[in-house]
Amino acid sequence: MTSTDAAMEGRKAAALLEDTRSAVDPHLRAAVGTLPGAIRRVAMYHFGWQNADGSPASGQAGKAIRPALVLAAARALGGDPEAAMRAAVAVELAHNFTLLHDDVIDEDTTRRNRPTAWAVFGVPDAVITGDAMSSLALRLLAEDPHPASAHAAVRLSTCVIELCAGQQADCALEDRNPGEVTLDESLAMAMAKTGALLGCACALGALYAGAGERAVRAMDGFGREAGLAFQLIDDLIGIWGETDRTGKPVGADLAAHKKSLPVVAALTSETSAAAELAALYQGAMNTPGELRSAADAVERAGGRDWAQAAAADRMARAVQHLSRAVPAPEATGELLTLAEFVTRRTH
Repeated sequence: MTSTDAAMEGRKAAALLEDTRSAVDPHLRAAVGTLPGAIRRVAMYHFGWQNADGSPASGQAGKAIRPALVLAAARALGGDPEAAMRAAVAVELAHNFTLLHDDVIDEDTTRRNRPTAWAVFGVPDAVITGDAMSSLALRLLAEDPHPASAHAAVRLSTCVIELCAGQQADCALEDRNPGEVTLDESLAMAMAKTGALLGCACALGALYAGAGERAVRAMDGFGREAGLAFQLIDDLIGIWGETDRTGKPVGADLAAHKKSLPVVAALTSETSAAAELAALYQGAMNTPGELRSAADAVERAGGRDWAQAAAADRMARAVQHLSRAVPAPEATGELLTLAEFVTRRTH
């Protein structure tokens, strides 16, 4: 793909996500508005709609990738995207429940260029609000009169359990010595923690389009593989991303000693740079110089190149799943645009 083609695809993706956000936000706001007052206030802050004092804010509730996948999957399989709106909102609520909890677990103090919810309101309020969002997502599906809603609720519930297992595995990996973590178990963790929800989003769109089980499974596979590609790129951004674009400090993942996929690939490379990186991970790694040294070691050990190649491979797998779910190439445009976006983004 030429730079011109990439720029065009980027604009298409941005327009699609903007259209999705415009369509989903009123429904998402209405759902959040049903939460009890104190919980609603934390949720409204987290989504960027209010400041900490309750005054209106002009922030956005993320990129809307997951609801966009729900609606695009429904459309690709001949369904009415508007009929799948509750499913799109439910997936976005589930995603944001994980963000609230992840920020607490990781002790991240910044998200979307402002303090995280727990840093403003405290850990208990952030955790409780995340719990409420998860339940609200399932209630939306349970109350939906659409014939696919019951199956969708089961699938989303199963996905949330898988997400929790992925988060637990992530925490367990963080407690282990750098040399003890394998690439296979890191990939499995990432598939559960990130791939599962993107797969669920695509599967819900297929369900609401009335697709058969084979197509639903294939759409799930498409989303999962695209989700793993998304995580690989996210991990690269976590090391080399710029603060003004990511909203997080440079090298935040390294400072937190996160065993992200590029880091684990580097640590298991059996190179001298891998030994340097392992030694750095045994220390505090707080200064800009230490963070630069760690990032350089990851790159010299091949972690950056491996992650980029692995992301491309996962996207190729995703496209294979998509061709099984949607045989007509002309119907896959939006899904492919979104998939390209997640593997070419820089923040």
